[in-house]
Amino acid sequence: MIVIGGEALVDLVPDQSTADGELGPLHPRLGGGPYNVAIALGRLGVPVGFFARVSTDQFGDKLVERLHDSNVDTSLVQRGPQPTTLAVVGLAEDGSARYSFHTADTAVRFVEDRELPAETSAVAFGTLGMVLEPAASVYEKVLFREAERGRFVALDPNIRADLIEDPSAYRERFASWLPAVSLLKVSEEDAEWLAGGEDLATALRRWQQAGPAAVVMTRGAEGLSVLTASGELFEVPGVRAEVADTIGAGDTVQAALLGWLHRNDALSVDGVRALGREDWERALRFAAAAAAVTVSRPGAEPPFASEVD
Repeated sequence: MIVIGGEALVDLVPDQSTADGELGPLHPRLGGGPYNVAIALGRLGVPVGFFARVSTDQFGDKLVERLHDSNVDTSLVQRGPQPTTLAVVGLAEDGSARYSFHTADTAVRFVEDRELPAETSAVAFGTLGMVLEPAASVYEKVLFREAERGRFVALDPNIRADLIEDPSAYRERFASWLPAVSLLKVSEEDAEWLAGGEDLATALRRWQQAGPAAVVMTRGAEGLSVLTASGELFEVPGVRAEVADTIGAGDTVQAALLGWLHRNDALSVDGVRALGREDWERALRFAAAAAAVTVSRPGAEPPFASEVD
């Protein structure tokens, strides 16, 4: 089982049919980076569990219901009376999304540590779960603990800069995680923010040399690239799609990569280090195809295995 730790929230997405200059209705879409990863893995047929605190409000009920419908194990889901985190989404003409978050005293912040199931083979973290305290310290503790136990650790920082009060402190904290990380996935925008003005190629190599067996970077419609442990750089183009919006695209990439590694018996540091060019091209193309399905429909709606295979 792959255990995903982090937030579940509700995206409030504007109605795209609204006339220019008018405020239209906001449609609630279930989401949150780690939540989307768990949903995508479940839909791809990969054993997955979600480790988070979810509200007992109506949004929380729907979040848990969707986990069940997507074959996600919820034994690590904690429930509490705090409200669900909300993210108000703004969509650009190309479908790209920007977010404003409402996180004060919401359920995501109050997750408690739990022992993971014995069958856990990998863990994955990212987005708000690694920013909002006290939850961030809980997930950080689990990240280091599970790495020490030899479990595969995946990280997607999925930067939400507006919620990071001290960028320098966050970058230092990010660097402290890398020795425990097996697979680092970043978007090009996230990588530039994390690099803080450093040459991007230099930063990517520095991060990979600090610990991860590979660093995967998404480049929007341009495709995906990977920097391997041997220092090689492989790239694949994006898959053409009619874009409804980009919500959940990067999360789908993360899930598809983990799913591909699981299905190909490579979900380990040694397994990732052993992958060659052809292996990586297959893995990245699979991830690109999965993301293309997600962006073709509104909200974070990752594909089922039959839609990608």
